[in-house]
Amino acid sequence: MRWLRRHLVVIAGTLALVYLLLPNVVVLVFSFNDPAGRYNYTWQSFSTDAWSDPCGVAGMCDSVGLSLRIALTATVAATVIGTLAAFALARHRFRGRAAGNSLIFLPMAMPEVVMAASLGTLFLNMRIEFGVTTILIAHIMFCLSFVVVAVKARVASMDPKLEEAARDLYAGPLQTFLRVTLPLAAPGIAAGAMLSFAISLDDFIITQFNAGPSTVTFPMYVWGASQRGIPVQVNVIGTAMFVAALALVVAGQVVGARRRSRA
Repeated sequence: MRWLRRHLVVIAGTLALVYLLLPNVVVLVFSFNDPAGRYNYTWQSFSTDAWSDPCGVAGMCDSVGLSLRIALTATVAATVIGTLAAFALARHRFRGRAAGNSLIFLPMAMPEVVMAASLGTLFLNMRIEFGVTTILIAHIMFCLSFVVVAVKARVASMDPKLEEAARDLYAGPLQTFLRVTLPLAAPGIAAGAMLSFAISLDDFIITQFNAGPSTVTFPMYVWGASQRGIPVQVNVIGTAMFVAALALVVAGQVVGARRRSRA
């Protein structure tokens, strides 16, 4: 019992991590399955056919490419706008600042179906044709809040004395920002960008309400395929995305550990 009390936090954390990663392990295992019918729900036999031809299902890779393009574009736009907004809210005093801070949290707190229906109504009233453009506008809007929150938290924790020291050493405003401020805020900006990319890539509700009849992203494709049987290639794409995200996290940890060791 003494050993259990001493390691209780570690055990609880490990169990929570296993619980979170278990669905990804199931997706990985069933990406090597050879289903007998249309449904990939029960294990039949080991096969690498889906991995050798991940685009063997018509329209799936096109939807993946569309989702990646939308996610990248929305991430870049939301990161730039959100970073500027976060610096303005954290560093400057102006009329409406308190209201702006409150409004930033609305897209995060509001149910997605409400936001999706509101945006769809707005586009209809403005007679904007549904398609990639409307999806991008919607994704940038709800990704913006996450970027502002992440960057603002980082900016608030930065020591202003470092920027004052740079100015004392005759650095100009632009040089101070590029050499001191931006590197210090980079972890928050990167966190906001990664969060925006992940949210945009797997969004379904807002995309479904604001997509045109011929615009099919990967989440929409999976939802449509689930009604007639999800192909094994969907598990392949999901596993590839999970491995890529895991590699990115590990690389970030390795780079951070090296920087800390050098410091």
